Amino acid sequence: MTPAKSIYVVLAALIFWLTPSSALAEELIVKQSFKGNKEIVVTFSVPVDKDTAENIDNYTVVEEPDPDIRLALSSAVLAADGKSVTLTFKDTLNTTATHVVTIRGLAGIEKTIVKVSKSYLGYLFSILISALLINNFVFTKYLGLCVFFGTAKKKSTAKGMGVVFTVVMVVSALMSWFFYNFILIPFDLNFLQIVIFIGLVSLTVQAVDTVLRKVNPILFNSFGVYLVLVIANCVIIAVPLILANNNYNVFETFMLALGAGGGFLLALYLMSSVSERMQLANIPPTFKGLPIAFIVAGQFAMAFLGFSGLQIF
Repeated sequence: MTPAKSIYVVLAALIFWLTPSSALAEELIVKQSFKGNKEIVVTFSVPVDKDTAENIDNYTVVEEPDPDIRLALSSAVLAADGKSVTLTFKDTLNTTATHVVTIRGLAGIEKTIVKVSKSYLGYLFSILISALLINNFVFTKYLGLCVFFGTAKKKSTAKGMGVVFTVVMVVSALMSWFFYNFILIPFDLNFLQIVIFIGLVSLTVQAVDTVLRKVNPILFNSFGVYLVLVIANCVIIAVPLILANNNYNVFETFMLALGAGGGFLLALYLMSSVSERMQLANIPPTFKGLPIAFIVAGQFAMAFLGFSGLQIF
């Protein structure tokens, strides 16, 4: 046999042995997903061996950005039909990062590699829902109470202030993201972020003030001094600080600002609805005004605790 033919034979043998293995590895895994904050579920196309699947030594799990840090497994439980295994970890998983699961010896395959990650659209939606309900800035973080109690007396005023807040929050957050990523970080000016963010919010509020004064003077007058207080309101400033701390991109920043603004609008509308009914109620003189308002806000806060732990994606 000539040397050229020998090379062809070796290559053919390698293709014969390697190609079926990789193809089997791809066909074996049907689905992979996170389950809660401490579990990963891997679903197979065919039943697998119980002893192999439940031996945690056969698994290596790492986060894709940190491949050198191995995540500790506490158990691996195979379903009754043998087609899915649930991996439980000792510590909470960072489900926003892609995880790489390596399984050895499964279905006669030396090594099977699985990447587990959340849908990015689902992740964006989870940011929106979190800011809107789960971590509502008013009822769970108790931010913006001055404007909240001052303008949540009539539905019309509450809706107007909620829309203004949302517009200011979205515009100022997007501008803050741009300044933070293209000016503060490149020139190492992070220590000025609060000053810059307040300046951008002030600029946005001034623009909204001018537009409202011309377009809807009645709504503008109903806001009174509270429109000016938006400039240094802790709800408005919280959004740029959160995006800077979490290194959000522009889409994540938009969803965070929209959710925070929508959550503030929801809080104002709920409180104004109750306030209008309380005006007709027989409230003891001691509780009239802010005392009953704080009691109602506390009840709303307890109700919003029911959203704690909500996970859609």
